[in-house]
Amino acid sequence: MAKRVRKEARDLTLGQARAIWLRAQKLDEAAPFGAGPAATKAAVEHLGYVQIDTINVIERCHHHILWSRIPSYRREHLHRAQTVDRTVFEYWTHALSYIPARDFRFFLPAMKRHRTEPSGWSALASKPELRKVLRRIRETGALTIRDIDDDVLVEKDHPWASRKPSKRALQLAFYNGLVTISERVGMVKTYELIDRHFGWDAPPKPATQAQIFEYLLDRALTAQGVVSLDSACHLAAPMKPGIRALIEKRVRKKLLVPVAIEGAGKQEHWAAPQTLEEVPKNEGGLVHILSPFDPLIIQRKRLKLFFGYDHLFEAYVPKEKRVFGYFALPVLVGDEIVAAIDIKTDRQKQKLDIKKWSWLGAKKHKPEIEKALEKFERFQLASDAED
Repeated sequence: MAKRVRKEARDLTLGQARAIWLRAQKLDEAAPFGAGPAATKAAVEHLGYVQIDTINVIERCHHHILWSRIPSYRREHLHRAQTVDRTVFEYWTHALSYIPARDFRFFLPAMKRHRTEPSGWSALASKPELRKVLRRIRETGALTIRDIDDDVLVEKDHPWASRKPSKRALQLAFYNGLVTISERVGMVKTYELIDRHFGWDAPPKPATQAQIFEYLLDRALTAQGVVSLDSACHLAAPMKPGIRALIEKRVRKKLLVPVAIEGAGKQEHWAAPQTLEEVPKNEGGLVHILSPFDPLIIQRKRLKLFFGYDHLFEAYVPKEKRVFGYFALPVLVGDEIVAAIDIKTDRQKQKLDIKKWSWLGAKKHKPEIEKALEKFERFQLASDAED
């Protein structure tokens, strides 16, 4: 491991740290990416990834995250980005996510590892089944799991498994980088050969490990403003030694500045010098009803440090033990998380059903939050919503 470089740290109050993070997350402006399909591409490229999740109590999180930053967002814009313009693709970051297509080469080494070092469920996938689905895609074109009706069904070996062997084969082909998801309608995925989907004259060159470290650190600095080793390597602990060495190299070159955040104790943080030149003031008081999978919320320890809020995701907690509710959404007003509201979209009655409203801050914000809920309801029930 590289020798650590000790430098005098720049002090930041919690308010300043929050303002920098909110600016980096583009939650301190009303429409930071503009409107239309181009806004979706710009948002995914700035954030680095947008997490996908299957829970459909309200609108799925990938649409919710984008709507939080693009008030005029429509679901068709993400469909276009993936299927028509091909400016985003799906793969694993810390979870399955939409990722800018420009960053594809940084994921090629992971795809190769899946092929050469199979582990877990992927090691159990049948090679004949894999060859079968690849041959079918190659000969007849892109397909969904629903297009395969000649499977001999098997028993599930875990709750999220499928009885169709071909589904596991398609998932393996996806993680191996042999196919990509060319279209998603709800949770129904269409698989296509990667080269045929992107129409490359030549495939991108895989990034080196050093380039991947640079990519991960730069992605974190862009979307977080102030980073820690944990925040730059979220759920990627093996990357920490390489990222630590890169941080120290940049500190020596004065490309990064150590930062001491109020209340962080010994946890180290860093920022680019230009980020600290003029710390933004979050005076807009914008209201955001956020997804529990929003990049501002998903890193729980960081969220608690910066905002003093410990989010509880209780979808898998027994009902009698829940505090905020099954699918509580944090409510950000300005730079404070003031409430958590458990909401379900009742599509039959065409309305939002508020199950529980938990106050965490000043109740004086209720009128603004109610207006935001009206906008949120219109988004939830828009005509291009998924089933």
